[in-house]
Amino acid sequence: MAALAPPVAAIRVTVRRALAELPADGPVLVACSGGADSLALAAATAFVAPRAGRVAGLVTVDHGLQAGSARRAEAVARWAEAAGLAPVEVVRVQVAGRPGGPEAAAREARYQALVEVAGRHGAAALLTGHTRDDQAETVLLALARGAGPRGLAGMPPRRDLGGVPLLRPLLEIGREETRAACAALGLTPWEDPHNRDPAYARSRVRADVLPVLVRALGPGVLDNLARTARLVAADNAVLDELAGEALISARHPDGGLVVKALTDLAPAVRGRVLRAWAHELGAPPAALSHRHLAALDTLVTAWRGQGAAYLPGGLRVLRHAGRLLPDLAPPLGGTPDPAAGPPPGDAVIEE
Repeated sequence: MAALAPPVAAIRVTVRRALAELPADGPVLVACSGGADSLALAAATAFVAPRAGRVAGLVTVDHGLQAGSARRAEAVARWAEAAGLAPVEVVRVQVAGRPGGPEAAAREARYQALVEVAGRHGAAALLTGHTRDDQAETVLLALARGAGPRGLAGMPPRRDLGGVPLLRPLLEIGREETRAACAALGLTPWEDPHNRDPAYARSRVRADVLPVLVRALGPGVLDNLARTARLVAADNAVLDELAGEALISARHPDGGLVVKALTDLAPAVRGRVLRAWAHELGAPPAALSHRHLAALDTLVTAWRGQGAAYLPGGLRVLRHAGRLLPDLAPPLGGTPDPAAGPPPGDAVIEE
C-alpha cells in the first residue's frame, strides 16, 4: 500500500477534529468552488465523514460572473456525486444590483445561498476552504485599512451564519498543501482568474505583497500573521465579554444608556458597548464604521451640548438627561443634561 501523502493526511486530521465538535444530527455541507482549497477540503470530508458516522454533502455556487461558470459548477457537482457526497446542489445566484463592490456583493450572494441550502437540509454545519494564506491576507488588508483589533483577528475558525455554524477547518493549512493534496489525489482544481486580477485588493496582496514579505522575512511570516489573528481574537473574546457585562450595567429602563456608567469604562470596553448597542438599534454591522462609533463616543466623553450622532440605517442618537437615547426628540417632561448648553441643532455626522 502506498504511503498517504502528508498534505492529504494533514487536511483529513483537521476535518476530523472539526467534525468531532459538532452535534450528531444533520449533514455537513462543504462549500466548494472547485478551487484547490475547497476541492481538497471536499475530498477530505468525503473520506472522513462516513468513517465518523456522518452524512456529508456539497454546495457549489454559480455566481454567473464568468463565461462557462455554469459548466464548471456542474462539473464540480458531478465530481462530488462520484466521490460519494450527498446531497449535492448547484445554486445560481444574482450578484448584480447588490450593494457594495463586486467582491462584497458576490460574498453576500454566496453566503445567502449557502444559508438557504443549509436550512433546507437541516445541516449541522457549513465548511469552507479558507486557508492560513487567506488568513494572512485578511490580517494584512485589515492592518492597511486601519480596522483595529476586530479586523486584525481575521476570520474565526467558527462563527454563526444565519443560525448555521460555519467552520473553517483549514485555517492552519497552507495553500501549497491544498494544491499538493489535490495533486496527490489526482484532482485538477479550477484556477479562478479573479484571484489574479489586480483590480481586487486581495489579489494584489496575494500576488505582490505576500511574496515580498516571504522573501524579506522568510516563509514563517505567513504562520506569524495567522498566529497574530488567533492571539488578537483571544483578547477580543475577553473584551467582548467585559463589554457584554458593561452593556447590561449601563442600560436605562427607557432603552437608553446611562452616560455616567459609560464614562467610567475603559475606552476599549466602551467602544465595544457602543458598537453592540448600535447593532441592537438596527445599525447594519457592515456599514457601522469607526467614524460612527467615534461620534457616539464624543456624546459620552466630549459633550458640549451638540446634537445627534447619525448612524447607518437612518438612525440617530441624542444625549439627554444623562442618557444616550435612540430617539428623534427628548422625552416629554424630561430635564436637559446638566452639562448641556442651549441646543445648537443637530450636528450631522456624514456617513
